[in-house]
Amino acid sequence: MSVRQEAYSTIIKILKDREFSDTLLHQKAKKLKASDESVSLYYHLVKGIIKFRLRLDYILGKFTDPKRYANTDIKIKTLLYIGLYQLIYLDSVPEHAAVNETVQLAKTILGDGIADFVNAVLRSYIRNPEIIFPTEPIERISTEHSYPPELIKTWIELWGEEDTEYLAIFFNETPQLHVRINRTATTPEKLTKYFAKRNIIMETSPASKMMLHTLQGDEVLDDVAFSEGYFSIQDTSAALIVELLDPQLEQSVLDMFAAPGGKCTYIAEIMENTGEVIAVDKIPNKMKLLKQAADRLQLFNISLVVTDTFTYGPVAPAYDRVLVDAPCSGWGVFGRKSDLRWQIHQNIGDLLKLQEKALNYGANFVKPGGYLVYSTCTMNPQENEEQINKFLAQNSRFQLVDASQFIPSQYTEAGFFKSIPFKHNMDGAFAAKLLRIK
Repeated sequence: MSVRQEAYSTIIKILKDREFSDTLLHQKAKKLKASDESVSLYYHLVKGIIKFRLRLDYILGKFTDPKRYANTDIKIKTLLYIGLYQLIYLDSVPEHAAVNETVQLAKTILGDGIADFVNAVLRSYIRNPEIIFPTEPIERISTEHSYPPELIKTWIELWGEEDTEYLAIFFNETPQLHVRINRTATTPEKLTKYFAKRNIIMETSPASKMMLHTLQGDEVLDDVAFSEGYFSIQDTSAALIVELLDPQLEQSVLDMFAAPGGKCTYIAEIMENTGEVIAVDKIPNKMKLLKQAADRLQLFNISLVVTDTFTYGPVAPAYDRVLVDAPCSGWGVFGRKSDLRWQIHQNIGDLLKLQEKALNYGANFVKPGGYLVYSTCTMNPQENEEQINKFLAQNSRFQLVDASQFIPSQYTEAGFFKSIPFKHNMDGAFAAKLLRIK
């Protein structure tokens, strides 16, 4: 099976069967590597088409009958996506190859008639590639940058048109790779020099001395230093949440919703393999990833508990630090998780109830004088500030601690940690640190 046919198959599963792209990409990439096929092209096609499909639909509607196109079978649409995406976004693929390979794929999968249709549409675009997008702000940003219009409407209401467009653009760009140094194995200076000898340029993050950024992601991930545990891949926003938690040597820390373990392993590193980090999560496969990461980094102070977080116990104020990294809408990670922008129809009411439950449950485990950190990977105020304000109004045992005492003030607002992707060059995230005073 060719790379484009593998991409076609994967995209169909994501769009039609609602499967998650990350899982499918991981599975297929192994198969493609084994057969020496182009993994890079496969990734570009799948990730890019999932991300830009609304923009692709808008453009394709200009070269077909818009009403008929809207009702076109997803299999035909996917073939058109594959051809058009290559023409617009993949400079490495010549126009004739993009068209001919897609037409051949259409012929193989759906026959000559569909292949002729695909050929006609793609060649029409080549003859007239200038596209005029709508002028009304919500519709324009939605179609030009490929986001659900209801999401863009919400963002404009929260932050205005200009910042909404900056955010939409940021999530569509290829992000830098963020590297977290394993402080139990090396230092920022040593790791930076190590990569420099290999002609890999690393920039120190202005947010944290333990974080590096690079555009040479593939080279970094292939380097033996990763498998030997000298660094991890983690977004800077996630690292700052752990630095806000500020775990100390020999402490007892509870990490709720811990898998796949990026924050958990950083907690263990900061504690220099002392004390105990209890990692709780109910998903066995994700906990397996946490175990693998801990082994790779040679961290021995993590205890894994595979169970529903809300059944973990005994419930007692026994921990110096508790991290509640709550399930959320994921607005802050749209750049890396292409599927999420299309899943905004999830029941936000149920999500808010789950977050509130997690925050209240986690609070039961904090010692007097200990700290609770609530965090999300979203910028949605309902899931962030509003949750904390409601919790504090109902829990006089806790008070908010100013985040700027622990992390640089430019990443804080009103005492909270808040990262803005296009301003801070990291995922969007939120965290609040609460002190148990009695």
